[in-house]
Order: sequence, then structure tokens, then C-alpha cells
Amino acid sequence: MMNLNQLTTFVTVISEGSMTAAASKLFLTQPAVSQQIRNLEEDLGVELLARGVRQIKATPQGEILAEYAKKILQQAHLAENAVKSMGAELKGNLRIGTLNSLGLQLMSPIISRLMRHSPDLLVKVDYQKGEELLRGFKKGQFDVLIVPEVETQFGTAMEAGIDGKFVMKEEMWLVGSGKDSQIPQQINITEINQLPVVHFVDEYPHFLRCLEAKLKENNTVIRPVFESSNVGTLKRVIEAGLGWGFLPAHSIKKQVRTGRFSRTHVIGFEYLMDLEFYSKKNSENKMLIESFYQALVQQERG
Repeated sequence: MMNLNQLTTFVTVISEGSMTAAASKLFLTQPAVSQQIRNLEEDLGVELLARGVRQIKATPQGEILAEYAKKILQQAHLAENAVKSMGAELKGNLRIGTLNSLGLQLMSPIISRLMRHSPDLLVKVDYQKGEELLRGFKKGQFDVLIVPEVETQFGTAMEAGIDGKFVMKEEMWLVGSGKDSQIPQQINITEINQLPVVHFVDEYPHFLRCLEAKLKENNTVIRPVFESSNVGTLKRVIEAGLGWGFLPAHSIKKQVRTGRFSRTHVIGFEYLMDLEFYSKKNSENKMLIESFYQALVQQERG
């Protein structure tokens, strides 16, 4: 049965183009690398490498294995880091800045897991608007910033020395009360006023610009009956049947799954954004920050 060592060796041979180069990179002998590849081929019953050429290349079967092997090794690395993070007794202070609509859903499970095993860990989470978070981060008020990719969403670039890592994709969904049987499964953007509209403002300015552009393109104007930058308030208004509106998918997936909310697909309008994890590369809390990031990513992928 193939193992992680064999997969690591195989992927390295493919990327380096030769047994000798792979052996040097892995601190193994060339015969040891060759033997691992032969064992892997025998286990699978196929040839994985096309030999007899100047640069080793994968066979069609080898290409398929290489694609899966990279994913397996990446997941194994994440699992290892997550386990180490949970096993280590983390100490110190971690200051996190994020949006209200993200923090309520993302932070609570992770923080409870970390603090359960780390009594000397102090975590502070601060919810502010995007522009305020960016100003505070530049002033050193936060160790970590979890927000949509800032250049797209807020029209600014992070300064040098900031490390930005991808967390997950987020969508904006149009949702109404699950108790309202008249809510359609899909609409055109021109039909959005068939129900009262509640408007989510301030937290995602790029989304609002895209929505306004789509409405203008279709000669449609919405007249909201309620506006708020607090996702919890909007969820209560929608669940009460007072209107429908766009909310971040991560904050409402549970309500949609349990039938409390009903999701409506808007034909020709979808909005996706990258959520990013920002921290200073030379931070004194580097190990704590990395542990938090790995735990966060593992939660989202799990």
C-alpha cells in the first residue's frame, strides 16, 4: 500500500525531472529513490514514469497520481499543523480584527478550541468596519486581520511586510423567510422588488458597487424598507418575514440548511470574494498567529 513517503518521493521526482535531483533534494541516495518508485509502481500495478528520455516524465497514469498526491500531501501537512496547534499549549495575547458578519461565525468555534487547551492564551476580537480595521492594523492595534481581499473590496493595497493568506471563498446569497411559501427559487434582477428589500450596508463596498451596476444595467432601482450593517439584525428581520436581502453565505448557511431561510438564485448575478488572513511577517507572535491560521483553515476545509 502506498504511503506518504512514497508519494513525496514521486512528486519530487516529477517536479525535479530526475531521480538524482530528487535524491539530492530529499537527502536520499539515488538507489533509494528508484526503489521507492518501483515499490509504488508494483503496489499500483502500472508504470508511473516514462524512462529512457533525457528528463523523466510521468505516464498518463503517473499524471493522475501526481495530481492526487499533491492534494493528499497538502492535506496531510494541514492536518499535522492543526494537530500540533491543538496539542501545543499556546501562550500570549492575540488581537484579531474582523467584520461583524465574519467574526460571529468564524471566530467562536476556533477560539473555544484553542483556549480549551491553552489557559494562558488571551484572545481579543474586535469588530469594526473595513476601513477602520485597516487603519487600526496599520497602527499596530491588531496582530491579525480577517477581511475580504482589501485591494478589491476596499480599494487599497497592504504595505510591504504584510503576509496575506487565503482562508476561503465567500458568496452573497439572496435569502428570505423559510416560512414564506411564495418566495421563488430563482428570479431575474428586475424582479427583486417583488418583495420588500432589506439592505446590508457598509461591510462589503465592492459588492454594493457590483449590485448597483447590475441594477442600473437592467434599469432597476431598489427602495429598501430597512438598512443595517449588523448581520444579526438583518437575519432577524428576514426570518420575521419583513423582506429579503443579500447576506454573506457563511453567516446564513445553517438557517438555509434547516429551512429557516429560503435562498433565491438571481439569474446572471453571482458574487464571490476571497477572504484573507493578514499578519505582519516579522510579528513577535508568529507561532501563535500561524497556529491560529492553520486551525482556521482546517475548520473551513473540514
